[in-house]
Amino acid sequence: MFDEAILRQAAALLGSYQARGWRLATAESCTGGLVAGALTEIAGSSAVVERGFVTYSNEAKSALLRVPAPLIAEFGAVSEPVARKMAEGALNNSLADVAVAVTGIAGPGGGSAVKPVGLVHFACARKDGPTQHIERRFGEIGRTPIRLAALKQALDLLEQALHHEP
Repeated sequence: MFDEAILRQAAALLGSYQARGWRLATAESCTGGLVAGALTEIAGSSAVVERGFVTYSNEAKSALLRVPAPLIAEFGAVSEPVARKMAEGALNNSLADVAVAVTGIAGPGGGSAVKPVGLVHFACARKDGPTQHIERRFGEIGRTPIRLAALKQALDLLEQALHHEP
């Protein structure tokens, strides 16, 4: 289902989290659960993966992750403030130590001049540190390649969380 590089990265990530006694959660929109799927493809992942939220709609972001509807209305679902609130919401509504969030425009439609297809916002929240944010503009490379690139970036962000000091 996932290529070998993703599976190796996921396995290494899970091993590092387990060694620290950390659990993680995912909050996904445009990836539709790919991040959680890649992690749970690894046997023994239940020791680390606490839960995953697939919040594709704005209503789901508000109901499950407590992202304020006025924030979504002001900045749009694909924005830094919403990605940050998604990650923080996943952290606060789980037993996880770290949560990663992904929200973007995978296309082929839905883009604009300001928010083109391929724009993806990522955030990673830790119980003991500040929420990190990354914006990527993958371009119009196709829906599946955008989603797979977002998966890779989310795993990278979870890896970086291991190295940030509070």
